[in-house]
Amino acid sequence: MITLPRKILERKLRSFLEEDIGEGDITTALIVPQGTVIEVEIRAKETGIVAGIEEALVLLRSLGLQAEPKVADGAKVKSQTVVLRIVGDARTILTAERTILNILSRMSGIASMTRRIVDKVKNSGYKTRVACTRKVAPGLLYFDKKAVLVGGGDVHRLRLDDMVLIKDNHLAIAGNVTRAVKEAKNKGSFSKKIEIEVSTPEEALKAAEANVDIIMLDNFSPAHIKKTLELLEKNGLRGRVLIEASGGINEGNVLKFASTGVDILSLGAITQSAKALDMSLEVVKVRKAKREK
Repeated sequence: MITLPRKILERKLRSFLEEDIGEGDITTALIVPQGTVIEVEIRAKETGIVAGIEEALVLLRSLGLQAEPKVADGAKVKSQTVVLRIVGDARTILTAERTILNILSRMSGIASMTRRIVDKVKNSGYKTRVACTRKVAPGLLYFDKKAVLVGGGDVHRLRLDDMVLIKDNHLAIAGNVTRAVKEAKNKGSFSKKIEIEVSTPEEALKAAEANVDIIMLDNFSPAHIKKTLELLEKNGLRGRVLIEASGGINEGNVLKFASTGVDILSLGAITQSAKALDMSLEVVKVRKAKREK
């Protein structure tokens, strides 16, 4: 599980809120009397997997609000399920409303899509690991990747310094697979795994012979993948390397790719195309401001 120290996470979350507030919530300031205390509930408006509860709690509590989670991250909920109950200053709650809902809705949408795909693969009897990619919204890497984990997926690389991943443009400059892998091994740290993206079965064979850790079959069809695995098996190299398939994989065709026998399926769609889970915040009780004596 990826995690951040509370103060760092709080700083990120407050920056989202500050961006939305600008110089102040003028509507709330005009309509809501100072000192008004309210109780509100955040409800899911459709079935899905909840994510972002921890992040919502950190932000809400940093604003001096009482927040009680009604479900945990990773829970499956139905429409109208209460996920959070909040009590506190009305102006603060209404000002933070959209930021809180955006975090919960986006993270829950990613977690929901991830869980559907992971369950689809698992329930079909395949042991293939489902991973996301670095196709995340700028500034939201932590939140998008954590949502994938909550949904049961693998985060793949978090950043460029996680491991060596030699892609097509690196190969265009290096010249070929063998030379690129040799450079990475000679100059890189022993602590970093080496993965290489290939576009033909022959390149995959060269990569396996060069003792890379992971081979990414980029934009291979299922038939093409099977041919590549057969070639590696024929040369006694299949068991020495992890095989990842990426490109063109989605919720609709994921089983066709899982059936090939690859170890990992990486889908940009998990973080790039997931539909936000619809949620709403509703006031359930209003307590008038106390008069000064």
